[in-house]
Amino acid sequence: MLTLAHLSDVHLAPLPRLAMKELRGKRLFGYQSWRFRRRHIHEQEIANLIAADVRAANPDHIALTGDLINLSAKLEYGIGAQWLAALGRPDQLTFVPGNHDAYVPMAWDKGLGLWAAYMTGDLRMAGAQGTSALANPFPFVRQRRNIALVGVSTALPQPIGYATGRMGASQIEKVAEILGTLRQRGFYRILLIHHPPLPGLTKPRKELLDAAELQSVLETEGAELVLHGHNHTDSRVSIDSRHGPVHVMGTASASANGASRHPPAAWYLYQIRRQDGVWRCEARIRRYDPTSRALMDEMQFSLDGR
Repeated sequence: MLTLAHLSDVHLAPLPRLAMKELRGKRLFGYQSWRFRRRHIHEQEIANLIAADVRAANPDHIALTGDLINLSAKLEYGIGAQWLAALGRPDQLTFVPGNHDAYVPMAWDKGLGLWAAYMTGDLRMAGAQGTSALANPFPFVRQRRNIALVGVSTALPQPIGYATGRMGASQIEKVAEILGTLRQRGFYRILLIHHPPLPGLTKPRKELLDAAELQSVLETEGAELVLHGHNHTDSRVSIDSRHGPVHVMGTASASANGASRHPPAAWYLYQIRRQDGVWRCEARIRRYDPTSRALMDEMQFSLDGR
């Protein structure tokens, strides 16, 4: 059995002090959103409680599906690197970026490259990147026992007012090849992505622009589990593929205090095993309780597989 923790949308707080020259264009728009709205929702204390709860559960691996920071400011990437290191070593933690991690263009070596060790593949196969020396190491594949984690990026700078994402035709084509090969090799396949991977799961201004193309790949090649964030809410959707059900799971923000229309922070623990020739997956939700300011078990459920 392998246990996997999933959290997303940490939105590390508070914002570091930024120089005036950094507060231009979309970053100025995002700063105003943070100052007047988002800082009243995302609390660093809650994110730290979530992290401590995850570490106490001692999962075999941790998946973090993006939006670790807020405005893609240079100082934020350094702070993010420290927070990731406190959560887990690169061999214990897999990260894929979200739109806030690429809010505006930033040089790789000063931005996402500081987190590259958490986005490095270790399973060599056609279509997969195996080095973090590249400025675009996606898709990558990590093997943990008989589980394969497929990491993709949907994070691209977008115009003011938009939080859309895009995988791109090349990445989607590679993911199709990877999922097919992993199925033939008998792996339990987990796709890690920030944006919801199916059409209609979020507002048009926040959607994955090529979700229909990704859905077609999932229906053709299959995947046992898809984990995402972005919507700051819990969601559970299943679609049929030629090779069995594809379970698509979204989680709440890992720093949300419940003061908005979105639910309080949560993280998910998945227990995955192969039994009698069939994949079994049990999920448990750990939810932040605003009254006690503590983490509590919320519910458990099973995700059927083949």
